[in-house]
Amino acid sequence: MEIFTQLITIMIVLELMEASLQKSNTLGEMIEKLYIYYNKNIFLFFMLHPTFYFTLFVSLYLNIVNFYIIVILVIKTFDIFFKIELIKQRYIKQDMDKELRKMLSLKMSPFMGFLGVFIYVPLLFMAISS
Repeated sequence: MEIFTQLITIMIVLELMEASLQKSNTLGEMIEKLYIYYNKNIFLFFMLHPTFYFTLFVSLYLNIVNFYIIVILVIKTFDIFFKIELIKQRYIKQDMDKELRKMLSLKMSPFMGFLGVFIYVPLLFMAISS
């Protein structure tokens, strides 16, 4: 039970840290922040997503491969590659669809950063407890 509480607490802390590193008013500002890290080193960009690696660690450490772990990993993978694709289109190719350009300028809710805590932590809880 103690390891269970520690893993959930670590996940919450990592999600909050990840949210604070990527916090922005618009998606475009977030992509701009991430591009700075991406431009320095791609591995630095990947290190800005610690919950992905932590989820992998939990899955391997506890030998859990169930629906909830798979859902977390799939969503996190799509999130990372979507951000990479936005960076490529906006800064590298400099050829972005008009719809995506509009989407980048939309305001994000201040609670958007906490969405990971509300989604991934319960999924991890269900993965560990099932």
